[in-house]
Amino acid sequence: MNKFVLIDGNSIAYRAFFALPLLNTDKGVYTNAVYGFTTMLLKVLEEQQPTHLAVAFDAGKTTFRHETFKEYKGKREKTPPELAEQLPVMRDLLKAFRIDSIELDQYEADDIIGTLSTQVAEDEEWEVHIYTGDKDLLQLVNDHVTVHLTKKGITNVDTYQPKQVDERYGLTPAQIIDLKGLMGDSSDNIPGVPGVGEKTALKLLNQFHSLEGVYEHLEEVSGKKLKEKLQDNEQEARMSKQLATIYREVPLTLKPADLARGEVDEQAVKQLFKELEFQSLLSKFGGDVEEKVAMENLTITVLSNDAPLLDKHLHSPSALYIEMLEENYHVGEITGVAIANAAGIFYMSADYALKNDHFKAWAEDDQTVIYTFDAKRTVVALGWKGIQLNGITFDVQMASYLIDPSAGSHEIADITSRKDGKQVQTDEAVYGKGKKQQLPEENELAQHLGRKAAAILDLQESLKKELEDNHQWQLFEDLEMPLSVILGRMEAHGIAVNQSELENMGEDLTKRLDELEKKIHEAAGETFNINSPKQLGVILFDKLKLPVIKKTKTGYSTSADVLEKLKGEHEVIDHILFYRQLGKLNSTYIEGLLKVIHPVTGKIHTIFNQAVTQTGRLSSTEPNLQNIPIRLEEGRKIRKAFIPSQEGASLFAADYSQIELRVLAHISKDENLIQAFKDGMDIHTKTASDVFGVSTDEVTSTMRRTAKAVNFGIVYGISDYGLSQNLGISRKEARTFIDRYFESYPGVKKYMEDVVEEAREKGYVTTMLQRRRYLPDLTSRNFNQRSFAERTAMNTPIQGSAADIIKKAMVDMSRAMKEAELSSVMLLQVHDELIFEVPEDEIKTMEKLVKEIMESTVELNVPLLAEMEHGKTWYDAK
Repeated sequence: MNKFVLIDGNSIAYRAFFALPLLNTDKGVYTNAVYGFTTMLLKVLEEQQPTHLAVAFDAGKTTFRHETFKEYKGKREKTPPELAEQLPVMRDLLKAFRIDSIELDQYEADDIIGTLSTQVAEDEEWEVHIYTGDKDLLQLVNDHVTVHLTKKGITNVDTYQPKQVDERYGLTPAQIIDLKGLMGDSSDNIPGVPGVGEKTALKLLNQFHSLEGVYEHLEEVSGKKLKEKLQDNEQEARMSKQLATIYREVPLTLKPADLARGEVDEQAVKQLFKELEFQSLLSKFGGDVEEKVAMENLTITVLSNDAPLLDKHLHSPSALYIEMLEENYHVGEITGVAIANAAGIFYMSADYALKNDHFKAWAEDDQTVIYTFDAKRTVVALGWKGIQLNGITFDVQMASYLIDPSAGSHEIADITSRKDGKQVQTDEAVYGKGKKQQLPEENELAQHLGRKAAAILDLQESLKKELEDNHQWQLFEDLEMPLSVILGRMEAHGIAVNQSELENMGEDLTKRLDELEKKIHEAAGETFNINSPKQLGVILFDKLKLPVIKKTKTGYSTSADVLEKLKGEHEVIDHILFYRQLGKLNSTYIEGLLKVIHPVTGKIHTIFNQAVTQTGRLSSTEPNLQNIPIRLEEGRKIRKAFIPSQEGASLFAADYSQIELRVLAHISKDENLIQAFKDGMDIHTKTASDVFGVSTDEVTSTMRRTAKAVNFGIVYGISDYGLSQNLGISRKEARTFIDRYFESYPGVKKYMEDVVEEAREKGYVTTMLQRRRYLPDLTSRNFNQRSFAERTAMNTPIQGSAADIIKKAMVDMSRAMKEAELSSVMLLQVHDELIFEVPEDEIKTMEKLVKEIMESTVELNVPLLAEMEHGKTWYDAK
C-alpha cells in the first residue's frame, strides 16, 4: 500500500504565521511561519509515515480563474512582508527534507493537489491524505482520499472522510462546490447568491441536491424573497460554482509515482535549524552528528562504595550538577550528582553523595572553585540536606540569561546547542513528560547527568569571554552570582505563616461572598449563576437593558473592562465587581496559599525566578507573593498571615520610594526633575503643578492622581490612548498632558528620542549596570511591533536599572548583615521592597544599617530614599 501525503503549502504557511507570535532570529530573520510549518510537517511524517509526499504552492496572484472573474480573490489582503520573506525559507527546508514542492503558473495549490489525488484516487494500492486549512478541498474526499483540516493552531486537525463530511454538512463531498456556488466565499471573493448563507444553502441542497437542481425546480423554492434572489443572481451562482471547483487536470510533469519520499539530508536540516535558531527542533532531530558522537563517547565513572571518593574526584575547579526534578523542588529530593573536572566525569547516587563526609566538606569549603548550572537551585537542593554550598564561581544558566535574555530557553541542552553545537539530550527525552515522567536505569541516568556536568565544564570559558566582551562580567560576578546564593538560602529558609489566620480569612470571605450573592440576586430580581458569563450577560443586557459594550462569538462580553465602563448604570455592577475581587482573593490567594504551606516547616517557600524576565526583575512562583492585590484592603489583610518564625522577632519591611522615577531623573539628566528630587518635593504634586500650570498649593487630589498616572505612564512608554484609558479621558486630553509633561521635563523627552535611536543602531539597550535587552523589532515593517519595541527601548533602561539597584541592595545587605554578625534574616523581595525577620534586640541596628546600605548602594544624581516599618506581621510592617 502506497500512502501519499499532499500538503497545501500556502494554506498551512498562513495558518502558522497567524497562529504563532512573530518570532525572529538574532539577525532579524522572521521564523514563526517556518517554525509552525516545520512542526506540522514533523508531526505528519511521524503519524502518517508516508511513502510518497509533496507540498503544493500557489505560483502567483493570477490564475486561469481570473479569466472568468477578474475580481477573484480581489478583496484578499496583501501577503504580509513578514510572511512573504519566510516562503523561500520553507522551500529550502523542504529541499533539505528531500520533499518535492510543486507550483505551476496559472494554477493554485488546490488544483495541483486535486490533480495528483485524482490520479490515484481509484487505485486500491494508494491511500491519499491531504493537509490544508481550506474547506474547499473537502470536495476531493472519497473512500481513498482523506482531508485533514487544521483547526486551532496548526497541529490540531479535524479529519474528513465521506462520513464526516455528511455529519458536518449533510452533504456528499461533491456537493461542497454546490454549497460554495450558493453561499459564495468571502475569503476568495466568490460572490454566490447575496443573502444566502450556509444554513439556507444547505436547506436548498438537501431538497434539490445540486445548484443545477435548485434552478431546475426554482418554482418549488419556498419564500418569495429567496426565490427572487436566486433568480436575479443565477449567472453569479453558476460562475461561483465554477470558481469553487478544483481543476483536476493540471498539466504536471511529475506523477504520483515520481514523488516517493526521499531520504532526509540530516546535515542540511540541522544546519537550517541552527541558522533559524530552532533549538528544540534541533535537539529532537538529534543535533550535530559528529559532536553527538563525541558526547556519547564520554567515559563517565559511577562512584559507589566499590569506588570511593578520592581527592582527584573532588579537586578544584570542578563542574557540579545536581539533579532535582520539578515536583521535588520543595522537598529537596535529589535524583543524582555529577562532577566533571580535569580528572574525568563522575556520577554518584544522591544517597551516596549526601552521606559522604568527604563530599560535604568539599561542597562547604569556600576555597573550592565550582562551576554549576542554576546556582540557586543547586544551593536549595543541598540546603534541604543540610549542606551549605560555598565556592560557586560560575553559573552557566545565569551567564546565558545575561548574554541573551530573549532566548527561548536557558536549559543545558539548548545552551550547548546554541553556543557550541554539542548535543546534550533534553530532560524530556530522558525522563518523559508530565505524568509519564519516570527515571531511567542508573547507567542511563549517570550518562545523562555526566554529559550535563561535562557541558558545564566546556561552556564556562566561552561564556565568560562573551560576558567580558559585552562588558557584563562585573554584573555577573558582583551582582547575579552572589544573588543566586542569597536567593537560594531565602527559598530554603522560607517565611512563616499563620495557617489558622488564613483559614479564618477564608471563612470570612466565604460569608461575604454569600451575602454579596444575595444582594446581586435581589438587585437582578432573580437567581442565576454569577460565575456564568452567559447567564450574567442575559441578566445585564436582556433583562436590565444595560448598554451593550462588547459582544463575543457566544454572546455578551461581561469582562472586567466592560463592567468598569458600566459602573454607575446599575447598583448590581458594583456588587458584581466586588464579588469577583473577593472570589479571586479567596480562590487564588487564601486557598492557594493554604495549599503550599510546607508540611514539615510550616512555612511558605516561594521560588524566586532570577533568569526569566527580560528587564532583570525577579519574579516569584509557587506561590507568587508579588501579586497579592494590596490596593484592596481585603487583599492587604492577607499579609496579616505572614509572621516571624521566632518568638519575639518582628517582620521588617524596607521599600525604595519612587525608585523608577529617580532612575529616570538620573539617566535623562533632566535638570527640573533632578532638582525636584533634591528639594525633597512630592514628585506627583510637582508634575501636577507643571502640567496644570498652578502652584503646588493649588494642586488638587484629582490633579495629583492625573500627574501620577502621567509620571508612571512615561516610565512605561505609555501612549495617549493608554493614558486616556487609565484616566477615563479623551485621547486629545491625554495627548495634551503628555505634551505638557515633556515641556516641563525636556531632558526626559530628549532621553526618550536618543535611547530609541541608539537602540536602533546597536540593536539593544542597556541598564546602568550593563544588563542588555535586544530589540530586533525596532526595524520591523509592522507598525505595532515597531512601536512596542520603541516603548520597550524607552522603559527597559529605567525598569532594568531599578531592578539592578534592588538586587545590589540585597547583595550589599547580605554582606553587611554577615559582617555585623546579625541573626536577622532576609526573607522576601517584592518589587522594590525587602522583608526581613529581625529579633527585637536588632531592630535599631537594622534601621540604621538598612537605611545606610539601601540609600548608598548606587550613586545617582538624585538621592535614593528607603522607607522602613516593622511589626508583628507583614501587614503591620507596611
